[in-house]
Amino acid sequence: MEKSRRREKLAVSLLFGLLLPCCLAQTTPSNTATRTPTRTPTPSPSPQTERLRVRLSGYPRKHNEGRVELFYKGEWGTICDDDFAIANANVLCRQLGFVEATGWTHSAKYGKGQGKIWLDNVQCNGGERSIDSCKSRGWGNSDCTHDEDAGVVCKDERIPGFVESNVIDAQVDEKQIEEVRLRPVVTTARKKLPITEGVVEVKYKDGWAQICDLRWTIKNTHVICGMLGFPHERKVNKNFYKRLKKRAAEKVSRPKVNVSAGGRQTPKAKANSKTKQSSPGKRLYLERQKNHFHVHSVACAGTEIHLAACPLEFSKPNATSSCEGGMPAVVSCMPGPLFIQNNGLKKKPKISNNVRLKGGAKLGEGRVEVLKGNEWGTVCDDRWSLQSASVVCRELGFGSAKEALTGARMGQGIGPIYMNEVKCVGQERSIWNCPFKNITSEDCQHVEDAAVRCNVPYMGVEHSIRLAGGRTRYEGRLEVLSLDSNGTLSWGLICGETWNTREAMVACRQLGLGYANQGVQETWYWDSSNVTEMIMSGVKCTGNEMSLSQCQHHKTVSCQKAAAKFAAGVICSDTASDLVLNASLVQQTVYIEDRPLHMLYCAAEEDCLSKTAAQANWPYGHRRLLRFSSQIHNIGRADFKPKAGRHSWVWHACHGHYHSMDIFTHYDLLSGNGTKVAEGHKASFCLEDTDCQEGVSKRYECANFGNQGITVGCWDLYRHDIDCQWIDITDVKPGNYILQIVINPNYEVAESDFTNNCMKCNCKYDGHRIWLHNCHIGDAFSEEAERRFEKYPGQLNNQIPSINQQ
Repeated sequence: MEKSRRREKLAVSLLFGLLLPCCLAQTTPSNTATRTPTRTPTPSPSPQTERLRVRLSGYPRKHNEGRVELFYKGEWGTICDDDFAIANANVLCRQLGFVEATGWTHSAKYGKGQGKIWLDNVQCNGGERSIDSCKSRGWGNSDCTHDEDAGVVCKDERIPGFVESNVIDAQVDEKQIEEVRLRPVVTTARKKLPITEGVVEVKYKDGWAQICDLRWTIKNTHVICGMLGFPHERKVNKNFYKRLKKRAAEKVSRPKVNVSAGGRQTPKAKANSKTKQSSPGKRLYLERQKNHFHVHSVACAGTEIHLAACPLEFSKPNATSSCEGGMPAVVSCMPGPLFIQNNGLKKKPKISNNVRLKGGAKLGEGRVEVLKGNEWGTVCDDRWSLQSASVVCRELGFGSAKEALTGARMGQGIGPIYMNEVKCVGQERSIWNCPFKNITSEDCQHVEDAAVRCNVPYMGVEHSIRLAGGRTRYEGRLEVLSLDSNGTLSWGLICGETWNTREAMVACRQLGLGYANQGVQETWYWDSSNVTEMIMSGVKCTGNEMSLSQCQHHKTVSCQKAAAKFAAGVICSDTASDLVLNASLVQQTVYIEDRPLHMLYCAAEEDCLSKTAAQANWPYGHRRLLRFSSQIHNIGRADFKPKAGRHSWVWHACHGHYHSMDIFTHYDLLSGNGTKVAEGHKASFCLEDTDCQEGVSKRYECANFGNQGITVGCWDLYRHDIDCQWIDITDVKPGNYILQIVINPNYEVAESDFTNNCMKCNCKYDGHRIWLHNCHIGDAFSEEAERRFEKYPGQLNNQIPSINQQ
């Protein structure tokens, strides 16, 4: 009976195997079309009956990213970036065994490939099982060069059950240089971070090996320092290291030995000999004698972003001397201003004041913004390369670029786009010194904003805090490493009082876990640690600090709720939202309305009028309201959602809606010196997607108790005629003022860039009419322009007046 069943299964399997190719043949697109002058993509013919081999290659990269290479007709080749899209990357990443792609790269970001360019103008739907099922110009039919080699970045999560590696690591040559470090020779230097000087070592097999310093140049040092997060290099005192070497050699060749009467070395002499051999000079000499040299010579041009890109000559394994007449290469680097420990430097390094990074979660990463004419703008990602990104990184006090990011991977900017097709060589002092094209609004949009991830020095800050009790590594109760009076290290808790989103931002950054999703003041549901002592309270951060140790806190612990369940916690995230107000719409729609009191009962109930309204002669009289529309865009990389769940939203019967946030925006009228003369505030009456940019679908709608929020690429519009969309200026005298609007003022919901949440306008009020001019968002203007703005708030720009009256 069992044998009969096996035969039946075998017969079904054979029949299925015969029918399957027929089914596939019927559903696979036809490939009979010939090449036409219009370069119409056609389905790629299957290159071979066996599974197409795909690999990731290039430098510098991780195991889940790299230049895409395909094996066809016995030869590895690349894919051109023309028409390349995320759908192509998804297909390739799944072929490699990853669940999906998180991005793709162009312009040979991971270096130029060799050999054939197998595919060009590839267009996938995203659901194909293999890249050769997608439309293209056909195998080997390309008009590209290797400057246009495409790459992919895959999500670091493997497909369950995926066994075959499909050549993920590209048959890595054991001579390929991946990691570099500096190992200080002087023992005292090991205690200070960052390590700025030491012997250059490269990762080799299961250990580390040195580089011979023969023909070593300052250009090699420049590349090494950039990889380690340093913008500049310093000259090494070679005489110091030569003296150490010479002294060690002399001591090794003529050791002083105490001999006993019997002619044997005494234990004391042995101990002395061992102690002397541990000196810096002896270690340097003995390491040379051990033949740990992996690289015989290096010849960098100085523009490379990784040592692997430099011409290298590797040591021969059977050579009697791999560094004859030389010694291990020693490098000294100059750290950027953020990482300088010694304040006694004669000449302190400066960083650029007309280039900055915005929207990044970690230090040294973000959207590239440049200053021109007192206004900040962005850079278009066309032909954005590692060389250009490295120039930006170095001028900001970091090392070379680790990644050159495209497609607004660090969120969209606001304002003008100043540069396109930036082509830096890598030696320029500023991105402004690089060739670039001026662009019009038709050339680029903010969805193409360029960004960078820079190499930064290792500071070890992630080891002084940890998360406990969370369901994932992105959340949990925060525990801080503390040194008590006895010199014992232990973990304590942080008091949850005053703990908020900005403090959580610093903690998530310090842990390397991205953005803060939420700062938690009670962590009873994460109670899985035996740590109970509070060692820090009153923590206050600006949100820009590198670690919590740089934030303010109480000198002595003061915590009213000292139980462990009230300790501070965080929830971190890889992405974050970013809200920004449409400043021009405010300027275009502003007007003054005298509204009768009998029409303001609901508004008064929701506290939308000034305090003097309570003393008015209701229902007679009126209130003077400064009204305008506010259109709030989400230009970040995650949906903006209320902190509180719908179970805790408050129903207001007067207006018939739910409030998902008590205060969503603040509206203030300020005097020239910043004194508040009138104010308004708005709860989230109905936080939803009013409209979206092309290609983005609405997700949030308030009707029928729907979910509230703002989708990435969408905006929420509060029209000027909605209740509470105003400032009660009944008591304000004519004069010059500043109108200030702040979204998410209490930082209830985390965002990638809180500076975008504030808008300011110069405001002139003559008692009947209102004028707004020079409106700008956050720090969209330079500090100098901001100072001029506050000094002359009443100066009108007659060229673009905005006057509305009702």
